[in-house]
Amino acid sequence: MAQLYYKYGTMNSGKSFEIIKVAHNYEEQGKPVLIYSPSVGARESVDRVGSRVGFEREAVPVHDDTDLFESVRSFVSAAAPSKIYCVLVDEAQFLKRHHVLELTRVVDELHIPVMAFGLKNDFQNRLFEGSYNLLVQADKIEEIKTICWYCDRKATMVIRFRDGQPVNTGEQIQVGGNEDYKPVCRRCYNEAFRKD
Repeated sequence: MAQLYYKYGTMNSGKSFEIIKVAHNYEEQGKPVLIYSPSVGARESVDRVGSRVGFEREAVPVHDDTDLFESVRSFVSAAAPSKIYCVLVDEAQFLKRHHVLELTRVVDELHIPVMAFGLKNDFQNRLFEGSYNLLVQADKIEEIKTICWYCDRKATMVIRFRDGQPVNTGEQIQVGGNEDYKPVCRRCYNEAFRKD
């Protein structure tokens, strides 16, 4: 039975690498997959999923006005008589509510499993629109774990840096790498902003 999976983790937890691995496992068995990536926030080009360890794959860009149900359905029709075995979504925190609802239709009406990967919360510890809606709609939710940049606890938050200093103000979406963001535990996050 097809289900909607939401696999979330902080920065550097290997979410994009996991997508590439899952796609490889399906395709090694001759089972085609579709990979989507929102055009906002792309570290690589919008038609690619890239992991920090250097692997990358082609992806279908998702724009604000993309109808994911119709997009998947058109690929399914074009693929006949073969079949799409799984839909994978990178950077799913950047999806809009309608995208998540369209993914539920892919699962419920087309009977294709969907695995969405993304951040849960932003640098101010607020849920992204896509994350919120995936947490509400997903059949299965799984955390992809990594460790805090500063200690050995599990990272559950992220700190944004500007000119080497932690900041907790600014626009929610700002694309960056390790120089801009660090995965941290709650204690280290709170200590970064504690005023003594």
